[in-house]
Amino acid sequence: MRTRTIVLLLVAMLVVLPLVADEGMWLFNHPPRQILKQRYGFDPSQAWLDHLQKSSVRFNSGGSGSFVSPDGLVLTNHHVGLDCLQKISTAKHDYIATGFHAKKHADEVKCVDLELNVLMSIEDVTQRVNAAVTTGMSAADAQAARRAIMNTIEQESLSRTGLRSDVVTLYQGGEYQLYRYKKYTDVRLVFAPEVTIAFFGGDPDNFEYPRYDLDICLFRAYENGKPVHVDNYLRFDPAGVKDGDLILVSGHPGRTDRLRTLADLQFLRDVQYPSTQRRLFRREVLLRAYSERSFENERRAHDELFGIENSRKAYRGFLAGLQDPVIMKMKSDAEAALRQKVAADPQLQARDGDAWHSVETAVDAERSLFLPYTYLELGSAFNSRLFTIARQLVRMAEERAKPNSERLREYRESNLESLQQELYSEAPIYPDLETIKLADSLSDWLTATSGGPAEDPLVAQVLDGKSPNERAAELIRGTKLIDVAYRKQLGEGGLAAINASSDPMIRLARLVDPRAREIRKRFEDTVDEPQRQAYAKIADAVFRTGGGETYPDATFTLRLSFGTVKGFVDDSGAQIPWHTTIKGAFARAAEHKNQPPFDLPKSWLAAKPKLRLDTPLDFINTADIIGGNSGSPVVNRDGKFVGIVFDMNLQSLPWDYAYDDRQGRCVAVDVRAILEALKKVYGVTDLVSELTK
Repeated sequence: MRTRTIVLLLVAMLVVLPLVADEGMWLFNHPPRQILKQRYGFDPSQAWLDHLQKSSVRFNSGGSGSFVSPDGLVLTNHHVGLDCLQKISTAKHDYIATGFHAKKHADEVKCVDLELNVLMSIEDVTQRVNAAVTTGMSAADAQAARRAIMNTIEQESLSRTGLRSDVVTLYQGGEYQLYRYKKYTDVRLVFAPEVTIAFFGGDPDNFEYPRYDLDICLFRAYENGKPVHVDNYLRFDPAGVKDGDLILVSGHPGRTDRLRTLADLQFLRDVQYPSTQRRLFRREVLLRAYSERSFENERRAHDELFGIENSRKAYRGFLAGLQDPVIMKMKSDAEAALRQKVAADPQLQARDGDAWHSVETAVDAERSLFLPYTYLELGSAFNSRLFTIARQLVRMAEERAKPNSERLREYRESNLESLQQELYSEAPIYPDLETIKLADSLSDWLTATSGGPAEDPLVAQVLDGKSPNERAAELIRGTKLIDVAYRKQLGEGGLAAINASSDPMIRLARLVDPRAREIRKRFEDTVDEPQRQAYAKIADAVFRTGGGETYPDATFTLRLSFGTVKGFVDDSGAQIPWHTTIKGAFARAAEHKNQPPFDLPKSWLAAKPKLRLDTPLDFINTADIIGGNSGSPVVNRDGKFVGIVFDMNLQSLPWDYAYDDRQGRCVAVDVRAILEALKKVYGVTDLVSELTK
């Protein structure tokens, strides 16, 4: 990375400032009408917004998408669909490598545990949630009261509407809104290109630009065994975009931290990010070594290794910004200025003045809890799908024995159907891969635990007198949780079945859970709840001293972003164009003698004479996005589909903390490349007709 240059260019990074340029991940019920009208002369109608909202789709695997035909066809990225592709592939049929096309509905392959959500309505429940937390409550009581009312609101809504109902925390606790979703759980694969064109350039080109990727995947939503009919879907505009066009992005950004204080950012820089990076590097080395042993191993580990490589590179960018003293000085100065404004207003000082001290106190508590919370509650010590299943079964049994209002959020009644779909998934689990992952994570935990088994009885109990390798092999070999029927038997049997089980992985989860729950409670009481209350005050202070329209941090809920199609000037002073072409992809492959990861598929090499080589392939724009926006549709003023988001460039990685569009760009696949490839490379005329009718 050109680290120093990047962070010096981003002088606004980490600073609480008025909105700049095309900044903002806006709520659909509070769109940036004034900004759009003043800057672009565009005033979207409520019908325009409603149509885009109900055409947009959230993938529970962690991404976005959109309906693109009236017959339930959903378009997203190949890397968002990778989870499904991995799970339905076999040694004989590797859909990741070969791609896939269902010529008729009967050939469409069902994803084993994919859930799609479409936002249908939003209701403000702030007053009701806040009323449950009364003055003078301890942090523990406030946490319990807030959890109880949120669980209750969601269950009432689910019972009344039948829609998935989630209470979403916005403005760091300043608002609470009830989001209701239409849920689709019968989702089938329709089309996927080969991974070599979907992720052309591999890790070297990831988060870079120029890019040459056809990062798309098509699914279809079904109900009652038939394709759904939807009234809201996005029509393709074959004309695409041109330089300077206004574009809008509708998607589900995962998380941003633009209100974090200096103390909180220092914790990320000094503790959390380095620790996360170390684990990512360790797991990447492990999975790469496993993958290189055979083609089958590579297929089994492909999705997980891709995710780790992607995260590793992203965290490198995040940490680079936080390690720059100039940037941290900018943050310190901006925070001091905001605190000075608060101190100058007696009412603001009385209401919000103690917020920064509260964050500092919570960060101090988090420092001491970080490692045990990471390894035990977050499960980093037990990196195994089978352990995750065991823990979910153990906790589900315990939580379902409680009133809904008292349950942990994951096990609230309104979330159980989605949880059980994942828990009872038919996705393949590979014992050899599970064993090496679990052995490595146990070894990592042992290394990180001061004193090891000699000082921590839990470590000794978990290892049971064996090495991490021996213990992992014993656990994976002995568990029956790979059998979905057995999982269902335990899940339906409740506490009695769990307590009677002799399965070694269930016994391990039961052994670890009391300590993990105790750490979780301490974390919620001393870190999570105090920070929630403190950041709500800081958000209030920013709003009251800044004025104008504003937007909340990302929460993996539907947002509207906007921007312009626009190139940028790189560090050397060269003008980077707003788009790449299909011709450029062939040139990039030739530069590398068509060797991985710059190898174009045989289908593309064969189709080259038929292709319009000047067709735009990927383009960049200034829309404000973050992880979770992958697969988001890009639309024009008419609300028509002109592209699909699939990446950001390196210079945009600090958008987690602050938006800056001097070099930061959102990267999208152009609609023209999608149609050109479907027609001339893959010959899928049925899909082209469905997408353009």
